[in-house]
Amino acid sequence: MSRTTFIFIGILYYIFTVILIIVVLNLINKKEKNKYKEEIASLERDKNLIVGASILSELNKVGALINNDVMQKKYDNWQARLKEIKEEEIPKITDALIEIENAFEDKDYKSLKPKIAALELQIAYVKTKSNFLLDEIKEITLSEEKNRETITKLKSEYRSILTKYHNNKMEYSEIETPIELQFENVDKLFSAFEVAMEKNEYTEVGKIVKAIDDTVGNLKVVVEEAPSIIIMGKRLIPDKIEDIKKISAKMENEGYNLDYLNIEYNITESTKKINDVFGRLNVLNLEDSVFELKTILDYFDSLYHNFDKERLSKRIFEDYQRSILIKATKLEKISNDLNKKIDDLKYSYDLNDEDLSVLVEISKEIAEIKSDYDRIIDMHRRHVFAFSRLSKEMEILNAKLLKTEEKLEQTLRSLGSLKEDEKRAREQLDEIKRILNQAKSNMHSYKLPVTPKNFYVELGEAAEAINEMVRELDKRPISIKTLNTRVDTARDLTLKVYNTTKEAVKTAKMAEAAIVYGNRYRVMHKDVELGLIKAENAFYKGNFKTSLEQAINAINIVEPGIHKKLLEEYQS
Repeated sequence: MSRTTFIFIGILYYIFTVILIIVVLNLINKKEKNKYKEEIASLERDKNLIVGASILSELNKVGALINNDVMQKKYDNWQARLKEIKEEEIPKITDALIEIENAFEDKDYKSLKPKIAALELQIAYVKTKSNFLLDEIKEITLSEEKNRETITKLKSEYRSILTKYHNNKMEYSEIETPIELQFENVDKLFSAFEVAMEKNEYTEVGKIVKAIDDTVGNLKVVVEEAPSIIIMGKRLIPDKIEDIKKISAKMENEGYNLDYLNIEYNITESTKKINDVFGRLNVLNLEDSVFELKTILDYFDSLYHNFDKERLSKRIFEDYQRSILIKATKLEKISNDLNKKIDDLKYSYDLNDEDLSVLVEISKEIAEIKSDYDRIIDMHRRHVFAFSRLSKEMEILNAKLLKTEEKLEQTLRSLGSLKEDEKRAREQLDEIKRILNQAKSNMHSYKLPVTPKNFYVELGEAAEAINEMVRELDKRPISIKTLNTRVDTARDLTLKVYNTTKEAVKTAKMAEAAIVYGNRYRVMHKDVELGLIKAENAFYKGNFKTSLEQAINAINIVEPGIHKKLLEEYQS
């Protein structure tokens, strides 16, 4: 294309863009204009609705009901407030609307927005005043209907209360006069309501309705709760009080201390509270009465639990009274016997004062326990505390006694183990000597060419250990720890001698048997003969194990497998 064509196309694009921008701006402007137009129309509608037909209609109704100065004064006040809204507030709103419309026509959108917001606030304020005025007026115009509806419900409720009362009149004998007077008052209030409604005294009607509502509500509570109060206050609680008095008197005669329960004081206070409840009941004031009487009733019920607790505590106390005395006396006797044997124990065993200090502690604890026991028994005889307290004291004392008993038993086991260890050591001495003699017998049970060198060394060590053990047993006092060490040493060395002799004899027998067995091959094989000669030399020198090995190796040359066979027999 030519340059002219390009220029022409560019001009067309430019013109199209300008037109598009103009169209878009016009659309935006039109939309904003419509928005403001709708807001202005809405404000106009809200202004016109501030004083509606309903407020004028309700005010006219009040005008027809005026028959006293109070109603006239209220009516005049409402007229004045309505006049203020119509002649002062509404014109101000109208002027503000005109300003907004002028700004809209002049397209002064910048100032239009805050003016609309301010007017919305002003309309809302005036509308609230108008609605509040309408509500006050309706309280009068609708009072007859509302009060009639309320009175109808109250009459229905009152009839139910009256019916329940007359059907169960005997249950209200304590308050027959005040409750019937209250019924009369309610009847008078219903009559006063009708009179006030006929005279259009609406300011008094509300007070009468409130009085009827309060009185009927109180009567409902009285009719529902009074029988329970009368039964609890006149029958249940007095019966329990008499029963409690009898039980407590009997238990006190039997030696029970019930002072901590403060029964007499609480009975006196409960009687005062019951009298107060019935004093208020006579004026039909039942506030907290049921709660107070139930609390009193629960208290006397709890006394039965306390009585049972005291009876149980007495049995527990009496059981402890016998068992603790018997056990403490027994422990004291054992402790005294042990203390008498302290010198013998010190002489017989390596014990010092520190080792035997536990006996002193036990004696001291037993003395303290017996002292506490005597103190508790004295309190029981003087009726200082209740059995629940005494049984608790005995329980604590019994726990101390059990700990002391356990300590004494542990001490007895410890001292008894000393004698047991000594006795066991003497028994083991005989057993060790028997094993040593058996070892010697083993050595002589087979005619060995020579006695192994280590036999005499081990035999000497074992004999010395036995002598040490004998010397320890003959000592006074004996050190059990040292004695146990001597016993272990003597036993180990003696067993070592026994095993040495047993092994030597067994090996010698096997070596001799192997040499005898191999003699059959001497003439057949020179190497066998040489091996057996070495085995015989070792045998006569006392090297029985070497002799056995050499004999087996020689025979194995001509009889493979004999090695394993003889070894198995040797190890068996």
